[in-house]
Amino acid sequence: MENTLYLECYSGISGDMTVAALLDLGADREVLEKALQSLPISGFRTEITKIKKSGIDACDFRVILDHDHENHDHDMQYLHGKEEVLEHEAHHHHTHEHRGIQEIKEIVEAGDMTETARKLTMRIFTILAEAEGKAHHMPVEEVHFHEVGAVDSIVDIVAAAVCLDALNITEVIIPELWEGKGTVRCQHGILPVPVPAVSNIVEQNRLKIKITDVEGELVTPTGAAIAAAIQTTDRLPAHFSIEKTGIGAGKRQYSCPGILRAMLISKTEEYEDRICKLEANIDDCSGEILGYTMQLLMEAGARDVYYVPAFMKKNRPAWILHVICAEQKRRNLEEIIFRETTTIGIRRVEMQRSILKREEKILQTSLGEVQVKVCKDGERLYVYPEYESLLQLCKNQGLSYKEGYDRIIFETKDML
Repeated sequence: MENTLYLECYSGISGDMTVAALLDLGADREVLEKALQSLPISGFRTEITKIKKSGIDACDFRVILDHDHENHDHDMQYLHGKEEVLEHEAHHHHTHEHRGIQEIKEIVEAGDMTETARKLTMRIFTILAEAEGKAHHMPVEEVHFHEVGAVDSIVDIVAAAVCLDALNITEVIIPELWEGKGTVRCQHGILPVPVPAVSNIVEQNRLKIKITDVEGELVTPTGAAIAAAIQTTDRLPAHFSIEKTGIGAGKRQYSCPGILRAMLISKTEEYEDRICKLEANIDDCSGEILGYTMQLLMEAGARDVYYVPAFMKKNRPAWILHVICAEQKRRNLEEIIFRETTTIGIRRVEMQRSILKREEKILQTSLGEVQVKVCKDGERLYVYPEYESLLQLCKNQGLSYKEGYDRIIFETKDML
């Protein structure tokens, strides 16, 4: 069963908060423990408990490090204090924890997890590497992680990916990330909030962020990268039901509640929908390229693809490519359009549409079994035979398509 996840980030988001919330939703602990134990890293153990956070029952996922791997990530005095000795001590224990993207990949490849979880893990790390690379003006492959290369961050990211996969999450709604203000201490010194890595992730992945009056860092680089990797839309449906709720506890103590609420939701209004429409003007592509592009777009999940003839500048005959898709499919479809055609710009607009409630059925008729789409508008029912299904019946019976269509409509109107 595919699930839609809504993350309510009113107290920010971090790796451990995400894992805790997903575990509270019911992610399989045995699957998680098996994956973590298989990683070729040492110096840690995990603990999953129930705690009270702002008076609310919450799940706490804790990565407990040994002395050699401690990094003060949840030490409020170190994060926001002035003690130089703490800074020196944390640096001393942390310098050997720097890892590059290739080292991270080798660790992840050795882990016992599904290919989906593995790919998601590397996507999160790649987003982090791109953000760090931009901050330090270096290629992704030369980036050496500091905080996120530490054992606890590797565990948090792998755990989040494994839990998402275990829950079979296919759509993730994250409207916005609430962030604090002020400064925070990290490996690069005292930095403003949001820190550069978080700012770059938000910018590069078009996340929405809201700065609050809370003094402190609510959104960690790991949390921002997870959000960027899994978000499919920032819009909640107008009406939905909540199937289950999970609460993940944060470790840091701020004036906000310090929890991440995760909800499995389902839409309750099937006749209202939001879609994205993509358009691109193309005046220098062959018909073969355009035909192949259409095929790739449909295979990648576009709802509809069509071309409209047009005359462009310099009196060139051209085509306007139109793609109708769900918002979560947009980026992938845009990549296909840029890769396969010569366009250098794609227009897009979000649209609200009215749709009929529908279901697919297989009905027994005098011609044989036929697949139909049954649509409902109030008390009215409309039956539409599926083209390929009816076409095969017409071929078998030696009928024209129109004859077969008329007979199916006549026979099925009394079946429903």
